[in-house]
Amino acid sequence: MCGIIGYIGLKQAFPYLVGGLEQLEYRGYDSAGIALCADELRIQKAVGKLSEISFEAGEGTIGIAHTRWATHGKVSIENAHPHTDCGNEIAIVHNGIVENYRELKACLIENGHTFRSETDSETIAHLIEEFMKRGFEFEDAFRNALRLLEGSYTILAIRKGERKLLGARKGSRSLCIGIAADGIFPSSDVLAFLEWTDKVIYLRSGDVFVADDNQTVRIYNMAEGRAVTRPVDCITCSTEDAKKCGFDHFMLKELSEQDETVLRAIQQEEEGVRSICDTMRHAFGTFFIGCGSSYHACLAGSYIFSKIAKVHVNTVLASEFEHYEDFLTDNTLVLAISQSGETADVLDAVNAAKRRGSTVVGIVNREGSILTRESDALLMMNSGLELCVLSTKTYTSQVVLMAMLAYALADKYEEGLKKLGGLYLDIFNLTSRSMRDYLEQLAELLYDKDHIYLIGRELQYATALEAALKIKEVSYIHAEAFAGGELKHGPLALIEEGTPCIVFVAAENKAKILSNAEEIKSRGGYIIGVAPEREAIFDFWIKVPEAEELNPIIQIIPMQVLAYELAVLRGLDPDKPRNLAKSVTVS
Repeated sequence: MCGIIGYIGLKQAFPYLVGGLEQLEYRGYDSAGIALCADELRIQKAVGKLSEISFEAGEGTIGIAHTRWATHGKVSIENAHPHTDCGNEIAIVHNGIVENYRELKACLIENGHTFRSETDSETIAHLIEEFMKRGFEFEDAFRNALRLLEGSYTILAIRKGERKLLGARKGSRSLCIGIAADGIFPSSDVLAFLEWTDKVIYLRSGDVFVADDNQTVRIYNMAEGRAVTRPVDCITCSTEDAKKCGFDHFMLKELSEQDETVLRAIQQEEEGVRSICDTMRHAFGTFFIGCGSSYHACLAGSYIFSKIAKVHVNTVLASEFEHYEDFLTDNTLVLAISQSGETADVLDAVNAAKRRGSTVVGIVNREGSILTRESDALLMMNSGLELCVLSTKTYTSQVVLMAMLAYALADKYEEGLKKLGGLYLDIFNLTSRSMRDYLEQLAELLYDKDHIYLIGRELQYATALEAALKIKEVSYIHAEAFAGGELKHGPLALIEEGTPCIVFVAAENKAKILSNAEEIKSRGGYIIGVAPEREAIFDFWIKVPEAEELNPIIQIIPMQVLAYELAVLRGLDPDKPRNLAKSVTVS
C-alpha cells in the first residue's frame, strides 16, 4: 500500500513529483524518495512523513517518486524507494510484493549483483540490469524482467540516457496515467495528478506502457501478447475535495460531512437497485465480503437484511473468503465492499468468486478503481474523497446502501428511501460543535486509559466492533468489543475497578444489554451508555435517537467523534495513524 507518481514532459519534473507525493501520503508515510533523470540519475530518499522531509529541487523532465508503507524490510533510508541497479543507471519504484524475490535475488547475487536493501523491490532493478547486460534494449529488458516476477505489482522505471518512462500493472495493484498538455503522469491514484489534469487512462492487469518525450503513450498487454488501446476517461472529483476547508484534520471534515453523504448514497438508479435485488432473489447463496470497517458494515448489513427482508446472507472476511470457494457456484451472489476498490484481499476474493462463475456486485467509493471494472453490477457510495486513513463517512454510506437494498428486496423501496433520508437532521446534530464539546469531556476521562471495552447485541454488536476499531486505530488505546451475551464466557475476567465500558442500547434489546451492563457495573466497571434514554446504570450518557434497523448509522457517529477527540488529546495525528495506510494493497 504505497504511493507512486511519475512524470515525463516538457517541464521540470520535481515540482510535480513532490506535489503528487503530498496527495498520495495517505497510502504510506514511513519514508519517501524521488529519482530525477537528466544527464545523470539523481536519487533522494528520506525516512518519515513527507511533511518532515525537505527534498532538494533537482533538474530533469523525467522522474519517479514513491511514498512507502513498509512490507519487506524495516523503515530505513536503504529500504526507501526508488531502488537502483548496481551501476546506478536504472531506478524503479514498486507497489506490491515480489513473491519469488528470494530465488531471484539468489540468482542475481550469483551473477555478481550487489544489493543495498532488504526489500523485494530492489530485485526488479537488478533484473532489468541483468537483461540489458545480455544485450536487450531498455524496453525489452523491462518486459523480460516482468515475466520472471510472481505476484501483483505496480512498477515505474527510468534509466539514465533514456527519454522514456516505463510502467506496468499486474493483479490487484492500480495504475493509471494522467494525460496533460505538458506532460504524462503515471500514478497509483488519480489524486496525485488531479491538480494538473482531469484526463486519465486506467490500465488493466497485464498492461505495460512506454511514455516518451513526444507525449505519446504506447500500451502492450502481456497476457494478450499484443499492443492495445485504452480509453481516455474524465475524472469527476475536484481538487476542492482534497482540501481540509477550515477543519483541523481530514478526519473531522469527513465525519462532519455525513449528513450530506448519507443523502448522496441513496441517489442511485432505481432500476439498477431492483436488478441487484432480483439477482439476490434467485441466487443460491449470498455472501457479503469486506475488510476492516467494510467487514463491520457487512455484518451490520446481514442483521439489517434479516430484519427488513427476512433474508439470510453469509458474512465473511475477505481475507478468509478463499476457504469458502468450494461453496460457490455460478448461481452464487457475492457482494464485495471496498472504499478504495483496490483492497487486495477483496480483489483476491472477487477473483475466487469469478473462478466459480459467481455474480459479483461491488459497493465502491473510488471511481475507476479495479473493483468497479471487475464487478458485474455496481453501487457507488458517492461519498467523495476520503483522505483520512480511517473510514468514517464511507462506513455509514456502506450501511446505508445495504439498508437500501434490503428495503428494495422487501418491496419497501420508497419507504426505505424516506427513512434513510430522514436521518439527515439527526446526523447533523450528532456531528455538531456542541456534541464534539460534550464528547471531548468524555475523552478527557478516557485518554490515559489502557483498555476500553464495548458491548452490544444484534445490530449493536456490529456497531461495537466498528467503534472499537475506530478507537484503537487512531488513539492506540486497546479497545475490544464483545457481544453482550459473551461476557460471562470469559471477558468478565478483564473487568476491574474503573474499567471503562461503552454499552450500545436499542429499544429492541434494552433489557438484555442493560443486564449485561449490570454484570460489568457490579465488578467496578465505569459504564458509558450510548442510548436514546438515560439509564440509572450509566456513569456517562451519550444521547442518540432510536432509529430501529438504522441504529448502526446513528450510533457509530458519536464513536467516530470520540475516537477523534481521544487522538487529539493524546497528541496524535488522526489522519495518519502509525502502521496503517488507506489503500491496503497487500494481502
